[in-house]
Order: sequence, then C-alpha cells, then structure tokens
Amino acid sequence: MSLEAKSALVTGGSRGIGKAIALSFAREGCMVAVNHNKNKEKAEMIVNDIRRKLGRKAIAIKGDVSKRKDVETMFKQVIDAFGKIDILVNNAGIYVPSPILETTDEVWNVTLGVNLKGVFMCIREAARYMVPRKYGKIINISSNSGFGVALWGDTSYAVSKAGVIQLTKNAAFELGRYGINVNCVAPGAVDTDMLKGDLDKGGYRKFIESRKEVSSLGKIGRPEDIANTVLFFASDASNYVTGKTLLVDGGRRDYL
Repeated sequence: MSLEAKSALVTGGSRGIGKAIALSFAREGCMVAVNHNKNKEKAEMIVNDIRRKLGRKAIAIKGDVSKRKDVETMFKQVIDAFGKIDILVNNAGIYVPSPILETTDEVWNVTLGVNLKGVFMCIREAARYMVPRKYGKIINISSNSGFGVALWGDTSYAVSKAGVIQLTKNAAFELGRYGINVNCVAPGAVDTDMLKGDLDKGGYRKFIESRKEVSSLGKIGRPEDIANTVLFFASDASNYVTGKTLLVDGGRRDYL
C-alpha cells in the first residue's frame, strides 16, 4: 500500500488517531501536512519526526476546519509546499458530552461546525484541486456513534458523525466521475489522549472495561488500528471502493 510521491493533508493530525495516520502515511513514502488548531508544539514534533526519522517532506498547518477562510488557506499551503493534494483525511473532531436538555446552542453549533461542516468544507476545497487532475482519495473519520445506537449525552456528537456517513455517500457519488474515491472509517473505542482527557481516572478505567465487554475481541483499539485502515483507503489498493463506511470497532456485539 505504497504512497510514494503522494501528498496528503491530515486534519486534527497533532495527536491520537491523526498522529498515527500521519506517521503511517510518511512511512509509506507520502508527503504529509499535519493540521492543528491549538496543538502547535505537538504538530511540529510530528513534522520533525517525519523529516528526521523517515526522511519525508512534512509541514505543520494551523487552521480551524469550521472556518472557510482557514480551510482555503490550509489547502493553499499544501499546494505551495507539495505542488498537489492527492489525499485528504478528515480526522479533526470534538466531543462535548451533553444531554439534550443541557445542550446549548453553542455546544450544538460548535460540534456540528467541526465534525460535519468542517468535513464538508474540506471535501469541497480538496475537490477543487483534485478534479482537474482526475485523481483523489478522501477519507472521513466518523464513529460507531453514527450508526444509530443511542447513548446518554451523545446526541450532538452522534448526529454529526451520522451526517459524516451520509456525506461520504453523496460526495462519493458526485465526485466518482472525476476519479476521486471518498470513503469513511468509523472507529469504536480507541485508547487516545483525548479519551483520557474527557474522563477522570476512575471514569476512564470504567469506560475501557465496559467497551472491552461489548467487543468480540475483548479489547479496545489503538490509534494504529485506525491508521492501518485509513492507509488502505488512501492507497491504490482501494481503487474500486468508494462511498463505503467501515466500522473498526473490534466487532462490537450490539453492532454485529
């Protein structure tokens, strides 16, 4: 699944799943733009690792995917640095747990702004560069929360991630005639810093054990597990696959 001489933008690439994706791409020969909004130091550390340890071109790009001007600037920086954009990974996302009666307009708008509107705007901007070249790979990161199992306090997040799944289908249908593949990866529970930050120590351990119990494999995922799946969709091994969403959740039993 070589990505030799390809170029990619990974949104939310400074930590967790995004970091694993950026590093996996670089190992396969890809030039990588690591997007961040607030984690400049972490993004630059990843870029330095890619340059020094893997010998690949890499840049860090600041930008809020929910803001159109930021999105336009991000892609211009990728083109300036690499001359083209072959692969887009829409990984940036936020999670603000909140029951419906406690969900403010701001929480709803921010969640859908990043998780859904941001994905749409990045797809639209990437397509403007990919269509003339008749080539592109777009991979969206959703969640198993987008598959219709209701969880307490999960409404705004789940709705945004369900929207990403449908957006993937529509974008694949419209962009397929231009040689652009659009697919989606829906992770289950993955052990990341973001997850640890959202839960206190006791809550974190309880959450991990609860997810192990519903996993057919009896475990939760690692960021590398998701990165390996994204790598398939980014490579030419997936040239005849588009509009699909793949659950990567250890065989969560209530989804089988």
